[in-house]
Amino acid sequence: MRTLDRYIFRQLILPVGGAVAALTAIALLSQSLTQFDLIVERGQNAWTFIKITLLSMPQLAGLIFPIALFVGTLVALTRMQGEHEFTAAYASGMSLTRVAYPILRIAIYFTLISLLVNLFIQPLTNRAMRQELFNVKNDLISSLVKEGDFSTSETGLTIYVQKIDQNGLLRQIFIRTDEPDGKDQTFAAREGRIKKINGSSILIMRNGSNQQLAGKGVLDHLTWDEYSFDITSYFTSDDYLQYKEGDRYMRELIFPIRYDYEKSAWQKYYAEANARIANPLYNLAFVMLAIVSVLGGRFSRNGYARRIAIAAAAAAGTRIFGVVVETASASAWIINILQYVVPLIPVFISLRLIRKHDGRTTGLKANAPQSQSILRPL
Repeated sequence: MRTLDRYIFRQLILPVGGAVAALTAIALLSQSLTQFDLIVERGQNAWTFIKITLLSMPQLAGLIFPIALFVGTLVALTRMQGEHEFTAAYASGMSLTRVAYPILRIAIYFTLISLLVNLFIQPLTNRAMRQELFNVKNDLISSLVKEGDFSTSETGLTIYVQKIDQNGLLRQIFIRTDEPDGKDQTFAAREGRIKKINGSSILIMRNGSNQQLAGKGVLDHLTWDEYSFDITSYFTSDDYLQYKEGDRYMRELIFPIRYDYEKSAWQKYYAEANARIANPLYNLAFVMLAIVSVLGGRFSRNGYARRIAIAAAAAAGTRIFGVVVETASASAWIINILQYVVPLIPVFISLRLIRKHDGRTTGLKANAPQSQSILRPL
């Protein structure tokens, strides 16, 4: 890498990195607000909340990277153009194509990173997030036990908990079971905790008692320091973990032949597979639009607000149209071709404008008058 390439690369990497960090922080805040009900309504701890929020981030990388590249490139190029650094480069004989080379290198790096995330990291993290959400949905504490309410399951188990701590500790527990033989039981305990033991949900209660109506109207009463109560049979759920298109690996999207319903949904899987390959191209397209908006025209002391606005509108329109095409591809497989065409259109248009700019610059240099030295006789 030449000295000028390293200089331009260093000037761009800081604003691009800052834009990535800022947009990532906004995405984290947005995701945390959408997942906040895990703590408020389902009584999950902070670690579950943080883990699910972080696992959702790779899926947003495809939206964050292109916008961050566009904004960071605009900031860096506008500053360098305002300080006439590119003017000096042109005066030394460099073309716009040559100046744009280190900028495009950053875009290619982010394109490859996005492709790696889409192909390998996204399905891995999405599966882990789907498993966590499934566990939260089927968690006994969050689904059956409600703080301060009497909750009754479909199998006849009634449970009341006065308070649920963030660590899952249940306080002031009351339980009543509806037995088919009429020998109902009631339990009362000061505290308890639900644990998974050998696949079963065991409620371990401390400092309590239980009562059961025996034969001939006799009431059996027993107090204990600790009592384990298997509540697995009282909790039934027909839910099962099912992965969506975004949770599947590429081989599962390309060869969906495991179940009959997967064969019928092959167009959705193919649309998802092509989207993962095509979406990284938006990184290159957005950088090309940023280059053309600042360097693709004449130098202006008043700034480049008009050209930047046009480039931003083109970038937003391209991405929105790409989402529409991706959605339509799930219904007609032939539209998958447009998933690659849409981000490549601004790339080819930008390349044409860059070559046109280089041709105009070369023509001006060729038509420039040559200075001649006039020697006067002494």
